[in-house]
Amino acid sequence: MITSKNIKNTLKSFKSLTGKKSLAVAVAGTLIGSAALMTSTTVDASQTLIKQPEKATKLIFETSWPNSITLWRPDKYFVDLVNTLGNGHVDIQYNDGGTFSSSVQMFDDVQSGAIDMGSDWPSYWEGRNTAFSLVTSVPVIFTPNDYMTWYWQRGGYELVNELYGKYDLKWFPHSVTSPEAGQRTNKPVSTLDEYQGLRLRQCGRNQSRLLDGMGASAVFTPGGEVYAALDRGVLDGAEFSVPEVDWGMGLGEVTKYVVKPGWHQPGPISGIMINKGAYDKLDDFTKFIMKQAAQSSMLWSWTYFEQTSGEYTRKFKENGTEITRLDDDVLNKVLSLVEGQILTDAKENPDHAKLAFSMYDYLVNMKDWRQYQRPFTHGWVWDSLEDTHAKLAQIAKDHGVYDATMSVMTDAMNRNKAQVFWAPGDTYENNPARK
Repeated sequence: MITSKNIKNTLKSFKSLTGKKSLAVAVAGTLIGSAALMTSTTVDASQTLIKQPEKATKLIFETSWPNSITLWRPDKYFVDLVNTLGNGHVDIQYNDGGTFSSSVQMFDDVQSGAIDMGSDWPSYWEGRNTAFSLVTSVPVIFTPNDYMTWYWQRGGYELVNELYGKYDLKWFPHSVTSPEAGQRTNKPVSTLDEYQGLRLRQCGRNQSRLLDGMGASAVFTPGGEVYAALDRGVLDGAEFSVPEVDWGMGLGEVTKYVVKPGWHQPGPISGIMINKGAYDKLDDFTKFIMKQAAQSSMLWSWTYFEQTSGEYTRKFKENGTEITRLDDDVLNKVLSLVEGQILTDAKENPDHAKLAFSMYDYLVNMKDWRQYQRPFTHGWVWDSLEDTHAKLAQIAKDHGVYDATMSVMTDAMNRNKAQVFWAPGDTYENNPARK
């Protein structure tokens, strides 16, 4: 061990040397040798705690997105980070979108084990369970800040994994982008009257129902076909993603306007699905770094796409895109329709009720803080918030899921407050801040 006494004794022993170079070399050699001994000892101790496998576990991963749709960026970041942190434990092979699967087939292919891992847009799975519509981009309600806080501090991560677990999948939220850009149209839109009769590309069951309630027609169009549909006039407008992605798809070439704000997807979340059998075979250290990589990737994606949203909004404007803004009457109509949908779906589906109640419970908890800090905080507060929360609480009780939902939320908050970190040798579950 290097101490100040060791160093003093070493320097004293070289006083008889007259050459400064000799002294420097001798001292450096002694210190480097001692440091190497310390490093070797530390590595040996670490390897004792975290057993190095004879060979890394190999996993096949595919992004949902083709190279032209840059939502693949957080997927690549996550895979690279896990491989780096898990050096010698896991080796994830990253594959471009379309290599083995597709964005709409990914759920089935990961569930069956045809591939080990894949990224997903949770709204694609609404046909299996309406609760998936809440996992990402609830219209109007949840911002990126809301999703990040709810997932990592208030039980959202655990509750959503209960949902995916029903389909033998493990899931990590790993990407949140800026609010999506909005509908890119060839007609200016700012009132409900101007929505009437428009054929708009829209993704998401709830978002499509909203357009119907506003007098427009929702047309699902795959990302690779949006440009051509706009160019041919099959669509009057289309939403797809954040400004960088829309720019890369060339949407500014076939539209003249963009409708703000992007009410349809204010907090876009993507995730990583892992076949449950493949996940369960991983060692606890790999499970630990996967969750940490998901949290880190989420922060990176949020800051990356927020920065580029400013950059590419400017490019669209310089290229001639005109920005139109919806009247307050339109936004109030959207809010009314959204809350009606949430309550209807919660009554019909206990899984939906669990997530919706949890999300509104979080929002009510934030209400006073946000009102007192206006205009300097994320999110917003609306008049019907507490009334809708009370209705969702009763629906959750009617389904018999209220107590279980509260238990998950309370446990997550208590673990985070306790901040007892995961240690090698422990079973990894919801760490850090383990039970």
